[in-house]
Amino acid sequence: MITGSMVALVTPMDPEGALDWDALAKLVEFHIEQGTDAIVAVGTSGESATLNVSEHHEVIRRVVRQVNGRIPVIAGTGANCTREAIDLTTNAKGAGADACLLVTPYYNKPTQEGLYQHYKAIAEAVDIPQILYNVPGRTACDMLPETVIRLSTVKNIIGIKEATGNLERARQILEGVASDFLVLSGDDASAYQLMLMGGKGNISVTANVAPKQMAQLCRLAMAGEADQAKALNDQLMPVHNAMFIESNPIPVKWALHEMGYINTGIRLPLTPLGVQNRATLQAALRQCGLLA
Repeated sequence: MITGSMVALVTPMDPEGALDWDALAKLVEFHIEQGTDAIVAVGTSGESATLNVSEHHEVIRRVVRQVNGRIPVIAGTGANCTREAIDLTTNAKGAGADACLLVTPYYNKPTQEGLYQHYKAIAEAVDIPQILYNVPGRTACDMLPETVIRLSTVKNIIGIKEATGNLERARQILEGVASDFLVLSGDDASAYQLMLMGGKGNISVTANVAPKQMAQLCRLAMAGEADQAKALNDQLMPVHNAMFIESNPIPVKWALHEMGYINTGIRLPLTPLGVQNRATLQAALRQCGLLA
């Protein structure tokens, strides 16, 4: 079972936007050394929207090769075209990914029945564990708890990344699915609370810059250590907030640049963090001991 702190890994780039393979390999090693439990390659934070298909496949292949079985690799393979999602998922399986993360179809706004049929078709087409991903703030598509519960019985669908931060919604899902169905947070600020309710982990932006702390937070919350988990989350809250001072992954990529792990590259239409926000981000990193 894939549980714990799962980093939504950024895709390093040079200032012109070319993929930086050396930096990617170093980031993977950094996360394994720091105790990250799983790596999500080419999710939202990995700029899946601006990577072409060959780059998408290659990032997954290289992350799988670098990890070399030490921790699970989850490949982002969602699309707003079911056939495209099947193709991406098929390639991720061929690359050796342990599971796939599939965001709800964006822009075309399917019905709940459309969502069910979309995910069911992918699960039936590709024999690999699949995790649903609901983030309506980015996709304009909201997968309701009853649809998640319905999909939880489909073979190969093993969990959901619920990124709304709505704990009542998470509770509805937890109460309606089998105990082995993975309900994962996609909202760093409230993730520990979801895990205290019975969630199995967090797919995290903050883990990019604070992997050791996020791994410890997940362990505490999943063990039911509510006071310790809250205290650690309170310490990390400045970073949680700073990661969304502009659209993700703008702040997290700039933070990793400040910390010396990656270059400044990011692809249009996203741009490097605005000058007016850099001091705020630096202060948050320093407050959490992540920047000298």
